[in-house]
This record gives sequence, structure tokens and C-alpha cells, in this order.
Amino acid sequence: MPLAIFDLDGTLVDSAPDLHASLNRLMAHYGLAPFPLPEVTKMIGDGARALVEKAFAARGTMFTDAAVKHFLADYEPKSAVLTRPYPGMVEALEAFGKEGWQRAICTNKPISATWVMLDALKLGGYFELVLGGDSLPVKKPDPGHVRGVLEELGVDPLDATMIGDHQNDIRAAAGASVRSVFAAWGYGDGTGADLTCATPAELPGLLIEAYGAP
Repeated sequence: MPLAIFDLDGTLVDSAPDLHASLNRLMAHYGLAPFPLPEVTKMIGDGARALVEKAFAARGTMFTDAAVKHFLADYEPKSAVLTRPYPGMVEALEAFGKEGWQRAICTNKPISATWVMLDALKLGGYFELVLGGDSLPVKKPDPGHVRGVLEELGVDPLDATMIGDHQNDIRAAAGASVRSVFAAWGYGDGTGADLTCATPAELPGLLIEAYGAP
């Protein structure tokens, strides 16, 4: 049975508005200048800790673990205020299910924040497995994160495709010998991906045409 592995932020959902809002509340807490949305969007992809580290570095301020804890405490309960699935994504997930594909999430977002968001958006039931950035000792771009998905579901790498909008997704997929599809509607760079997809609605047809039905 083929497997579609999805990144979360910038692939399944447009989460930048809520990340932007929480990050700017953190900046205000520390007396630092806020960021415009496009600047925050460029920082997304390496997990919450990296996002806070990048923000503090951009403001020339020393990063602390307390800042990450403060950010997560604010962000987790508010992670689905403005965040929404990309148009056509729910229909794409349903189409994969009807075609006999398994679906999984492999995200660098902490697992607790991931599930708060998935539950709020009623997306969790579409996936056979969800792995967050702290579910394993490694996270993307380490291929071990993708391998963890394969091992948990018992899927051969040749039967899996990683769908993501970031170099972390593409590099992790390549390292795990998994095909990759660049989600061109997201936040990042698709260099090195095996395929590029313009919209979520096109995903099922693209993958089934390229790699066949189960």
C-alpha cells in the first residue's frame, strides 16, 4: 500500500498567521521589535525552538530556553485561531484515502502543538500516523525522521512519497530513499525535489499518474 507523508506547516496548513502572532507577542514580552508576516514566514520550517532562535538572532538578542517555553505556552492553545488547511487539501486527503493510500504527517513542530492544531481543525482522523519534531531523537532534515514513519507503518521506501514545502523535507526524503514532491503553495524552496505540485487539488492525480494506484 503506497504512503503519502506530509509536512505540516506550509504544506497541509497555512500556519504562518498564528506563528507570526505568537512570535510578535513574544517579542513584545521581551521588549523587542515585531516582525512583518513575510519575514516570519521565511523563518518557518525548523521547529519552534529554531523559530525563536532566528527571531532573537535577528534582533541581536541572546536566546534562552525560557523564551521557547514562553512561546510554546502562548502558541499551543492559539495555534488554530487563524491557521487553516490550504484550499483543496481536505479533498486531496480524502482522495488519497479512497485510492487506498496511507497518509502520515512528519513535522518538525512539537507533537503536542501538532495535535492541538490537528484536533482543532478536525484533521487528525485522516492520518494513520503523526510524528512531531520531538517524537524521535532526530528531526528533518535528518532522514531518520522519515525512516521512523516508514518503520512505524511497515512501508518500503519505494512505496512512499514525502510532500513538503521546505528543503528539510526534500533532504530528509532523499536520505531515506523516499520520493519527494515540492508543495509549491508553501513557504520554502523546492530545489532537488523529484516532482513539483502547484496546488493541493492536483496532488492525488499527480502522484497516482507518476507512481500508480495501489
